[in-house]
Amino acid sequence: MFAVFLASMSLRAESPAEEKVLGAIKSPDLSVVHLWAPWCSNCQAELKSGGWLKTVKDNPQVKFYFVSIWNDGNDGHAMLQKFQITDQPNVTILADPGPRKGDNKIKQFAGMPLSWIPTTWIYKGGDLRYALNYGEVRFDVLQQFLEDSKSEWSHKGEPSLASP
Repeated sequence: MFAVFLASMSLRAESPAEEKVLGAIKSPDLSVVHLWAPWCSNCQAELKSGGWLKTVKDNPQVKFYFVSIWNDGNDGHAMLQKFQITDQPNVTILADPGPRKGDNKIKQFAGMPLSWIPTTWIYKGGDLRYALNYGEVRFDVLQQFLEDSKSEWSHKGEPSLASP
């Protein structure tokens, strides 16, 4: 009985934001999931640098999902608007309803562990291509990851290594 209780405590329903992201990342197109919060100084630094706006504008074929987490259900729209992110047609703004602090704070999102923000994931066709899980992203690196993710990652036709 106790084991059943513990198992039920570890299960949690997916939030509407999480459901939307889970559906979106199955797309054959590239998707970037950016987990952030407006109170987070690292997240603010990314926005102030202009890197997100440039990356979003330079990649109109990529869908960007800015998911505010640990922010008591607020989506951070005002801050994203200040940095012109909300005006971009390839951006979706979402909010996880979870609390910011305490034991009930979410520790995973879309099946991935979550322990730090900002966190940025790149998906193509339901496959995670890159996970930047611990801090501010370097936008030249993010752009390279987006370029690399466009490939099929196949080695068909390449010569195989000789067996020893």
